[in-house]
Amino acid sequence: MEQRIQRAERVRGNITVPGDKSISHRAGMLAAIAAGTTRISNFSASKDCGSTLECLTTLGVGIASSGSEVIITGRPDGFQSPAAELDCGNSGTTIRLMAGLLAGLGVEATLTGDESLRSRPMGRIIGPLEKMGALIESSEGKAPVHLVGGRKLVGIEYELPVASAQVKSCVLLAGLNAAGSTSVIERTPTRDHTERMLRGFGVEVDVSAFGSGRKISVHGGSRLKATDLTVPGDVSSAAFFLVAAAILPDSDVTIRDVGLNPTRSAILDVLRAYGVGIEIANERISGGEPIGDVRVRSLVLPKRPTGYSIRGEMVANLIDEVPALAILGACSEGGLEICDAGELRVKESDRIASIVTNLRAMGAEIEEFENGFRVEMSELKGGRFDSFGDHRIAMAFAVAGIAAKGETVIENAECAGVSFPAFYEVLGSLAV
Repeated sequence: MEQRIQRAERVRGNITVPGDKSISHRAGMLAAIAAGTTRISNFSASKDCGSTLECLTTLGVGIASSGSEVIITGRPDGFQSPAAELDCGNSGTTIRLMAGLLAGLGVEATLTGDESLRSRPMGRIIGPLEKMGALIESSEGKAPVHLVGGRKLVGIEYELPVASAQVKSCVLLAGLNAAGSTSVIERTPTRDHTERMLRGFGVEVDVSAFGSGRKISVHGGSRLKATDLTVPGDVSSAAFFLVAAAILPDSDVTIRDVGLNPTRSAILDVLRAYGVGIEIANERISGGEPIGDVRVRSLVLPKRPTGYSIRGEMVANLIDEVPALAILGACSEGGLEICDAGELRVKESDRIASIVTNLRAMGAEIEEFENGFRVEMSELKGGRFDSFGDHRIAMAFAVAGIAAKGETVIENAECAGVSFPAFYEVLGSLAV
């Protein structure tokens, strides 16, 4: 599918974005092992979260849906062994978190996915799970991943070699059914949705300072209780509209009910540093997560004449927003530099290469590093650009298209549906 994008003078309006993918994945998995029935409102309509629900259904979990509400009847005594492979689609979160959950339960299963997912590294979860006693077969550290059933896990203390909320969550989920305590040490704090969600389901989670980072612990034999919750709007999906409103003069967009978890909202700090007008209203707590309405208006002052650099600990909490921020940098005085983001090389695409390739084709001056890039303020021009099968690349360059001269065509644009099926319609509704 091709998507044609026309230049816009400004973007204005009030919108909502789909439920947060990260939170929806976790809510679905925890509801599946909780005693009772959980109602999840505003569950993400993304294909990724659909993959999680399909895997749980294959495991014998009772799931019903009505609009954006998902109702899950848990199986606290365990899942049935699946008769077929569990297809995780394009979702790294599904395969990595599900591996931990199933390993802890001793379920025999094979986890696989599409071509993109099968190219992504799984050694980072296989290592700690094997330390806990799991027996795992893989294709040279990549999917398909086969979990040998009937293994009893023991708790470990595991220090993350790379900042990864997925790896942290995988180990903690395995630890729910491992003997003793399981602890994860993260030197750089990552998104804490799993810790918050576990508490919401009645699990005791211990969090303590560990040097400059944190130590998170759960106890084996933890029993989860069903609960009702509402998923906040996905701030990573909101990022594209935040950037669109930032780079087009006289823009004014309000995004309602957005998640404001401090481990996810660093993009607001970056936008403020560039001189973008940000206002937060109607702040509240939903399901243990902070939520509010975010109003964004275009750059009010050129506050970054020397550019802005995102590196070190900042990267972990902005990793999904980098494609959108690359467009901000290309349209803002002083540009943008991203370093220490090698993780982007193993996302749905090599996002560093994808960003650099497309921005160069749009006329931007951009330098590629092994672990990032630097882009200068440039006059962007339209053309034909590949999404590389990556939803965030497709959406980022659609945003670039509304600021570019001439028409922009996104090839393989349908991949945006992985996280935001109605993205192009919503973007078009704001363009003036």
